[in-house]
Amino acid sequence: MEVAHAMVDVSKCIGYESLAVSLDFDERVIRMGYGDVNAVKALRNTGILINHAPGLRSALIIVDGEGYTFTPTPLYLEAESGSEVARNALRLSGEQVAEALARLSPAAKAIAIAQAREPEEKTRIAALPVEVGAVQVNEDHFKQVESGLHEAPPVKFDLARQVRVFEPYLQYVELSLTGAAIQRHRLVIPPTIHKLGGNKDIEGRLRTTFELIAKGGKLSSKPLEDSINEIRKNFTPSLGKDHGRVVLKAAKPLLAKRLEKFREELKSYQESVGTALQKHLNDSRQQIVDFYLQSTIKNPPDALIGQIASESPTELDALCWLNGELDRVFPSAESLIKVMKLEERYKDVTFETLNHRDFLSSVKKVFPNIDWEKTYDEFRAAGESDTNG
Repeated sequence: MEVAHAMVDVSKCIGYESLAVSLDFDERVIRMGYGDVNAVKALRNTGILINHAPGLRSALIIVDGEGYTFTPTPLYLEAESGSEVARNALRLSGEQVAEALARLSPAAKAIAIAQAREPEEKTRIAALPVEVGAVQVNEDHFKQVESGLHEAPPVKFDLARQVRVFEPYLQYVELSLTGAAIQRHRLVIPPTIHKLGGNKDIEGRLRTTFELIAKGGKLSSKPLEDSINEIRKNFTPSLGKDHGRVVLKAAKPLLAKRLEKFREELKSYQESVGTALQKHLNDSRQQIVDFYLQSTIKNPPDALIGQIASESPTELDALCWLNGELDRVFPSAESLIKVMKLEERYKDVTFETLNHRDFLSSVKKVFPNIDWEKTYDEFRAAGESDTNG
């Protein structure tokens, strides 16, 4: 905006037609921090024409025959340097200025020819090709870019730079082993069966829900759970309940190898428990049928009576009805095994998480062998405000 304001001011003295502006006017370019749409708007409102030169990244400024070329700073990646040591411009000679003008645009070329003192120089400049392809930024083009930036505003550049300081080091990670803990599976007994009552042989497992696998059985997934917990402990330490777990990106390839090995263990477990699990499920189902069979015969529910031609069901009637009710709620071994899987979810750090008061101390605690002070100094430096940030 400072540059735009200076150009607006000078245009009031020399006329806006004496200024020629060429730039890559594109939404993506502005998001990278190469410009400000409001600066372009200020120039257009003054009448200064903006030429769109796709892909143009080299910066050139020429005023009254004095010119400089420099590399613009993408503010998304780094802040503008105010150091006298970091110099980022070259001063052009008079001849270079004339050639640069001639190659910039037809209007700039006309200015260069007008400024040439000798006829031979005018002829030489006139013969130079215009090399910066450009078309005028019209109203539709400007509105399209302005609208895109309004709907999804560019990130604040200083915040984006701060986040990138930690991006090479850390990533949040969630490892979830789902469906493997079959010993914790319970099914809901249909109300039509449960209210029948029965003896106390399996009362410890049977209330309104039923434990499919008895606790401490051979089908327990505890070894798998211990294995994935060991991986979590070694590679994804927790930063606390407000942060979650993180992994060092340098250790991520090794984590991937450990998880691949774990998936092989999981697959082996699925294959080994299949037959035994189905037998166990069949036995558990039979226990429920045995538990309720006599009650069903002696006190048949209306749901059963409504399906037979007699008010006194036979044992076969009761068995068929009980099995039919359990068919609706009892899983198969295949369906239980199919849902066993390991899920990985990775998320990059955000500015909000980095600014939690205890973030740095938590990171230092779980990764004490890394020089986080140096990284944190870079983090603070990256947050220094800039005029376009």
